[in-house]
Amino acid sequence: MFEAFLSKFVYVLTSSINNGMPVLFGATGEILTEKSGHLNLGIPGVMAVGGISGVIAAFFYGQVPEMNPFLTIIIPMLACLIGSLVMGLIYCFLTVTLRANQNVTGLALTTFGIGIGNFFGASIIKITHVDIPSVRIDATSKLFKSTLPFASKLGWFGEIFLSYRFLVYLGLIIAFIASFILFKTRIGLHLRAVGENPATADAAGINVNKYKYFATCIGSMIAGLGGFFYCIDKNGWSNDTIEPLGWIAIALVIFAIWKPHMAVVGAILFGLLLNLYDLIPALGLNIKFPQGYDKLFKMIPYIVTIIVLIITSARKKREYQPPSHLGLSYFREDR
Repeated sequence: MFEAFLSKFVYVLTSSINNGMPVLFGATGEILTEKSGHLNLGIPGVMAVGGISGVIAAFFYGQVPEMNPFLTIIIPMLACLIGSLVMGLIYCFLTVTLRANQNVTGLALTTFGIGIGNFFGASIIKITHVDIPSVRIDATSKLFKSTLPFASKLGWFGEIFLSYRFLVYLGLIIAFIASFILFKTRIGLHLRAVGENPATADAAGINVNKYKYFATCIGSMIAGLGGFFYCIDKNGWSNDTIEPLGWIAIALVIFAIWKPHMAVVGAILFGLLLNLYDLIPALGLNIKFPQGYDKLFKMIPYIVTIIVLIITSARKKREYQPPSHLGLSYFREDR
């Protein structure tokens, strides 16, 4: 009986971690951006561009007769990072250099990014002449989903800790490194100072614009990997599937109180909620729901997101609050 329980627990945990990775990438990238004082509501668009950029590269390289395993991984990832970086640079140019309103710019970036993803996704679908409205990259996805061959031989330990694709480990490593840099290094101290009080940071000799550009661009590249991870997990691109994850990632930033290592816990929780309906039969629960109830289960992550936002907003401690200058443009002339 214990073995059956352990098997189900391992399945739920591993499924939740895999499903939560796109959200973790997005949240980690947004935390870095917000720590610099910029609220990037364009994360859904950034994730979409990162995803479609990687898919396009994987699709066209997949036409090569003999695919090199190393290039099969590197080319899509580089395309993803470049596409996401361009989105981050657009946002920075508008909000840092031109001092445009961050909320409006972010929303415009989301619309722009989702539009780019849907346009190029539909264009590739027309090239392939398939009836199903999606782009398949099965060969690339199979390689990205490869796990350590000896993990299955180590029992529950191997399944819990060693049975994931390398992008999962990359997401966890990035989250913990980001947390270390933010709270244990001089660079992190300067970045947090820029987000809390850019005028004081500027007076202390910190290049405010450089830190804002750096944090936002790096954050966008990390978030873009979340969109690419989702596409790899689904073996390709489907229109209008990444945007909801981007909004959850933004909400997860508040849940994690702007700490990347806390976002890991939140991502696993949301990964569980995103897959809750499919986990019920896998757990051996013979629950019969009326037709259409699966839609209600798919609403649960978003309902929990609203509840989390309400609870977090009610907290009064300073450590639970966002950076003081979040969402505000810095005018050096007003110093």
